[in-house]
Amino acid sequence: MDNPARSDILKGMDHNSDILIVGGGLNGPALALAAAHAGLSSTVIDALPAPARKEAGFDGRAYALALGSVRLLRNLGVWGRVADHAQPMLEIKVTDGRAGEGPSPFFLHFDHAEIEEGPMGHMLEDRFLRRALIEAMDESPQITQLSGVEVVAQEAGAQGVTLSLASGKSLTGRLLIGADGRGSGTAQRAGIRRTGWGYGQTALVAAIEHAQPHYGIAHQFFMPPGPLAILPLPGNVSSIVWSESDATAARFAALPDADFMEVLRPRFGDFLGDIALRGKRFTYPLSLTVANSFVAERLALVGDAAHGMHPIAGQGLNAGLRDVAALAQVMDEAARRGEDIAAGDVLARYQQWRRFDTATLALSTDLTNRLFSNDNPLLRAARDLGMGAIAHLPGLRRGFIREAAGLTGDLPALMKR
Repeated sequence: MDNPARSDILKGMDHNSDILIVGGGLNGPALALAAAHAGLSSTVIDALPAPARKEAGFDGRAYALALGSVRLLRNLGVWGRVADHAQPMLEIKVTDGRAGEGPSPFFLHFDHAEIEEGPMGHMLEDRFLRRALIEAMDESPQITQLSGVEVVAQEAGAQGVTLSLASGKSLTGRLLIGADGRGSGTAQRAGIRRTGWGYGQTALVAAIEHAQPHYGIAHQFFMPPGPLAILPLPGNVSSIVWSESDATAARFAALPDADFMEVLRPRFGDFLGDIALRGKRFTYPLSLTVANSFVAERLALVGDAAHGMHPIAGQGLNAGLRDVAALAQVMDEAARRGEDIAAGDVLARYQQWRRFDTATLALSTDLTNRLFSNDNPLLRAARDLGMGAIAHLPGLRRGFIREAAGLTGDLPALMKR
């Protein structure tokens, strides 16, 4: 942690907010709203300029929100703002094969009708979710938003934490939250190291229009270089997350749109009829990275600042939102008992709750990617037989469905209903 001369402001300080949240993406604003729900004030500090208030245009970026995450957003007053733009995911089909050859006859099929709670999740475009979070924060008197502001130093003490800004100003609070992504400056300034590795894969992300309806079915097609996820959006549109080796992905990303579609078509198949690119294309290098600690003195990490994983199961944002719900509950319970919300033993409860769960999820996505992203004939036979066996075991299949819906494990209260 940066350690300039200790300021007297840390002694009996009057705080700008209970919580200082560095990072204005998705998890930071969600935590501010969850904290407000618990009666705590927040300042959200975003290094990026204030987003335009007018609605952004379609660009194809979208998230698979598990049912547990939908419940959280509903409880925070956000879901009602976006529900009309969301596409329920009613089924998930998982197949294995090679480009141009079609899928293996062994596959997994998960149907939301096998659980009582409803759709396993919803697909929602980034533009609608970001706008809804901003609007909800605008309406909360307990949340202050600062945009285009850079944090250059942080200091924790017995009474609180101080942030030094590039402008020369400072902010004080009881607790500091790092919600500033995989390269979290908040974590680095606190001396928190990370463990992880790259996959040698890059995700190609885009939206595809198709002639036939998708019927709310999400597809995961595993190929030797990496998986292709085809995820339903409203209308005859799907979001794709296509993992390829770094070199191949760079070559495909550099292609003109028409040529890009020519290499996509044999992988996408013709089950949705004619397809066409809609909107922009994006690329993201893929890696696994987990913070060695989720907490430090008067500090907690959430979302990608704490853990980043392969998108193979679409659980990155869902894991971050579960961090948000768990931390908000820990703080709420501590405040009700008269405890300091940033005390070491309080933050240890959050870490104990979330660290094992996220490590297990990260390692399971890592193992799945390694198992399926190869063309080893023995592994291919084993995984095809495994999928065939699961398909014929209703109890095990139902467990996978509940896992995909975010309904397993020790759920925070904001995700229970």
